[in-house]
Formats: sequence, C-alpha cells, structure tokens
Amino acid sequence: MINPSSIQLIGSEIAILWTDGAESYYSGEFLRAASPSADNLGERDIFGTQYGGDGPRHFPGVTVTHFEQVGNYAIRFDFSDGHRTGLYTYDYLRRLNTSKPL
Repeated sequence: MINPSSIQLIGSEIAILWTDGAESYYSGEFLRAASPSADNLGERDIFGTQYGGDGPRHFPGVTVTHFEQVGNYAIRFDFSDGHRTGLYTYDYLRRLNTSKPL
C-alpha cells in the first residue's frame, strides 16, 4: 500500500506527497462531493432499500478546515459546511486523483 509521507492544507487545497514520490492536489469542493460517507453516497438496508445519498452533488465554496489521519489507512476531513463523516482511504484518494477533471 502506498501511504502519504506528507499531508498539507495549502490555501484551499489539500496537498499529499505519497511515499512513491507522486503528488496529489484536491480542492475542498472536490473532496466534499466525493465524500464516501453514507450521508453522501447513501446506504442500503438488508432488503435493498436505499437511504440517503440524495443530497446535493455540488459544494461551491466549501473548504477543508481540518484533517486527521485515521490509523494507517485513511484521512478524515472536516469541511466548512460542517460535514465531517466519511473516511477517505489512501487507495480511494489515489483513485480520485486519476479521475479528477482538468
């Protein structure tokens, strides 16, 4: 697994330097829209009924206000709109980096 060697909040972006030398930059708006939380993505009960995941998809002006590493596998971000659930695994963040629009 590739891990972050450095994580910094620079202006309105999160910058991550990975142990393989790659660098990733994410805006708060992008990370908020990609939150892997049940509130954002929804979740299904045992009968397949979907709950949640029907909220907004765009978060103009939302910034990351704080972050913390969770164990050796994820980062939890605090956003300016009060959202702070959803664990962004390192693998998920790397996949997000390759799918970011230019």
